[in-house]
Amino acid sequence: KQNHQLQNMNNKINTFLFAGTLLIIASCSSNKTAQEASFADPLIENMDTTVRPGDDFFMYACGGWIKKNPIPSNERSWGVWTLVQTETYQRMKEISEAAAANSEAKKGSNEQKIGDFWFAGMDTINIEKQGIAPLKEELNKINSVTDIKGLVLASGRLHTLGVETMYGLYIYQDEKNSEAQTLHLYQGGLGLPDRDYYFNNDSRTAKIRAAYPEHLSNIFKLAGDDEKAAATNAATIMRIETALAKASRKLADLRDPYKNYNKYAVKDLSKLTPSISWTELLNSMNIVNVDSVVVGQPEFLKALDQSLHSISIADWKIYLQWHLINNYAGNLSNNFDQEHFRFYGTILSGVKEQRPRWKRVLDAEENGLGDALGQLYVEKYVSPSVRKRYLDLTNNIFDAYRDRIKNLDWMSDSTKQLALLKLNSVTKKVGYPDKWRDYSTLDITRDSYAMNCLKTQNWQFNYMVNKLGKPVDRTEWDMTPQTYNAYYNPSNNEIVLPAAIFIIPGLPDSLADDAIIYGYAGASTIGHEITHGFDDQGRQFDAKGNLTDWWTPADGKQYIERAQKIINQFNGYVVLDSMHINGEATQGENIADLGGVVLGYEAFKKTEQFKSGKKINGLTPEQRYFLGYALSWLGHQREESLANRIMTDVHSPNFLRINGPLSDVPEFYSAFNVQPGDKMYRADSLRVLIW
Repeated sequence: KQNHQLQNMNNKINTFLFAGTLLIIASCSSNKTAQEASFADPLIENMDTTVRPGDDFFMYACGGWIKKNPIPSNERSWGVWTLVQTETYQRMKEISEAAAANSEAKKGSNEQKIGDFWFAGMDTINIEKQGIAPLKEELNKINSVTDIKGLVLASGRLHTLGVETMYGLYIYQDEKNSEAQTLHLYQGGLGLPDRDYYFNNDSRTAKIRAAYPEHLSNIFKLAGDDEKAAATNAATIMRIETALAKASRKLADLRDPYKNYNKYAVKDLSKLTPSISWTELLNSMNIVNVDSVVVGQPEFLKALDQSLHSISIADWKIYLQWHLINNYAGNLSNNFDQEHFRFYGTILSGVKEQRPRWKRVLDAEENGLGDALGQLYVEKYVSPSVRKRYLDLTNNIFDAYRDRIKNLDWMSDSTKQLALLKLNSVTKKVGYPDKWRDYSTLDITRDSYAMNCLKTQNWQFNYMVNKLGKPVDRTEWDMTPQTYNAYYNPSNNEIVLPAAIFIIPGLPDSLADDAIIYGYAGASTIGHEITHGFDDQGRQFDAKGNLTDWWTPADGKQYIERAQKIINQFNGYVVLDSMHINGEATQGENIADLGGVVLGYEAFKKTEQFKSGKKINGLTPEQRYFLGYALSWLGHQREESLANRIMTDVHSPNFLRINGPLSDVPEFYSAFNVQPGDKMYRADSLRVLIW
């Protein structure tokens, strides 16, 4: 559900370097300051004017930059999202180093935890000395299992450490009762990114599937097995995971919130899994007093139960041990870390060289102590005035959406009123939370990096479990302010916009003209996220965040027909070799991209810059708006990583997040004189119009 969507979102990021020079966009004023005049306009610098904008706007807008900026050997992609993150990493590093150097940091304080986590993560001598030892106690617990009951409890124990085995277990709002936190069970337990990796026979996927057993074997050898035992264990993992994958639904089939909502009383789960005592299992995980659970895919749990009998206890133990080691391999000694990177980094994503250790430690720190880091980040880097500017921009985008809904010619008045009620009920969270997570029960030391990672994952699990039986905290954020991303949560009917998402690479906010702001932040972020409240999934939730049908049958039919047009459009795009976009799986993000572009433009039309019509560096306000939107998706990706994305991600590749929606927008055609015969031209009858 929402957690799955969030983890697939593309991280955008924070500082821009063009040919080694920091560029700042000139403001609209004709009386430029010396500072403004000393910087080039990145919209101009990024262009490849040898490409016709109506043939490939992505390459027209971004091709100049792409030619000058190859993907570094230690990255799977390179663009705005990684360049911005470079600056964010530097800020986080400075905070962490200062915390580690502060010998007077109070025990239990956020500063102490961050400092000690950082110190332990960078202490490679101690990490090498410990090897796999930090996992030995948990591995021994798995090894002591003798029956199905013990096996199930061991799997549950791993879930409390952040290791998803056999199935997925999550706690979030009940889709049909947003006032209650509910336990959810989901398909899961795979080592490859998606179920299709176990079955697709295209050459790319087949190559990865063939390389996976070798990786499994290598990990088991590092853990102490001989060659023969390691090969046998690898075959065992493949057999178990293939069985789980066979029982799993495909990516597109996970989009229907009704089909993936199946509520059971806990006592009735035995009908699906007679071999599992869920009450006993949940109690062992400290999940108590639960009377019901939402099962995403009941057929998966049935197949899992059968596998508990058809697969031996010994083989299941190998499976559990593998997933524990795999989950923490990057936190162990260098031999485990490098083998993990060789497969998941190089073979799966095409990255030739691993990123520096300090960045990887910061990733783990952000994952485990994100709010603690966020408090220090906000104190140092987030201006209240910038927060206000983007709250005002958010309100302007909402005003544009309000007008769009009122003027729709395909929706009845009764449905319009409910759509407006939902829009007016959206909570807008901008910049940073007013309340932070309390890590006082989390003990972090300098003794062991891997143990710190285990403890933070266990803390995160318990934090999730602690929500059960309590009122929903609608003030909570699921992203930190230093995250270059954003999200819409249908159950809370909220839009969450962290501070970092508004940072335009290399551009002080005071120098940004409105065309850039409305294209880069208004369209690709604010407009995009609020449209998620009305995409193929979001539209099925009402103003209070409950899964319920508030549409008239005729309006619902109209929506589905219009959404089908965007499915057909994206199904037609070929990305790599014979790999097509999955239009059905990506429809929600494609609808949100199109909605974002339209809403951003409608709001931009009310600005003085648009009304004046004055050119900046030869570009009209309309042209700067669409180029500003393209700036938000500037970058490129390795083919291996792109292939992975096509199979596992509900977002289209970046070039289609530009070319796809713009092909449906008449104002884009006018701004760049797109004509029949141009490659991006679509006949009026094929253009998509929803919101």
